[in-house]
Amino acid sequence: MINANEQRVCPVENAGSLDNVFRKWLQNPEKILRPYIQPGMSVMDFGCGPGFFTMEMAQMVGEGGKVFAVDLQEGMLQKLKEKIRLTELENRIQPHQCKESGIGVSESLDFVLAFYVVHEVPDQEAFFHELKSIVQPGGKVLVAEPPFHVSKKVFHKCLQKARKAGFNVEKGPSVVLSKTALLSTDQYACSKKEKQDNSSNQSIIYHESAVQYESDMKKNFIINMNKCVV
Repeated sequence: MINANEQRVCPVENAGSLDNVFRKWLQNPEKILRPYIQPGMSVMDFGCGPGFFTMEMAQMVGEGGKVFAVDLQEGMLQKLKEKIRLTELENRIQPHQCKESGIGVSESLDFVLAFYVVHEVPDQEAFFHELKSIVQPGGKVLVAEPPFHVSKKVFHKCLQKARKAGFNVEKGPSVVLSKTALLSTDQYACSKKEKQDNSSNQSIIYHESAVQYESDMKKNFIINMNKCVV
């Protein structure tokens, strides 16, 4: 599902740039995910890397929930396994190595996070169709893409593929240095205006937060993320 042969994925040796204090300050997992995850849910972190979002997701679902941490690279999953070893989160997080051709998770999911990863997927239509088959009615998918690598036009085309797979496309949350969209399987989730846009095959709603930051901390974050998002 993620094309390793074209070297579009973040190398394992650069995993530190995906999981550090600078990023947590800019893209706080708890603040981003709080509206979508409740105790007892089954959720998935697609393209989890070393577990930057996975760890917080496991805290949010609680003892009765489950987090599928999915990544193409065994090295990334190994780093996550080392983090959770002998902790209470080990029973809540299920690392799963996907293939380039598919996700390979069959359990019904309440929520999926796809953060800075969809642009790495070579067959996005197949990806969204597979997601649609495992996200239960009323479930949500939060897609976030980096504006410094994914243009407005490319993001628009990506969301068209999601809609074609059967998702409703809604305005996503404001996330620093991200284009976001919230996908829903609920046929009543869209507002009247959004339904009109969908039926006329016109605009797909997206939210873009691309502000020029001047602080050294934010500049360093962008430099580090550029090592991983290609």
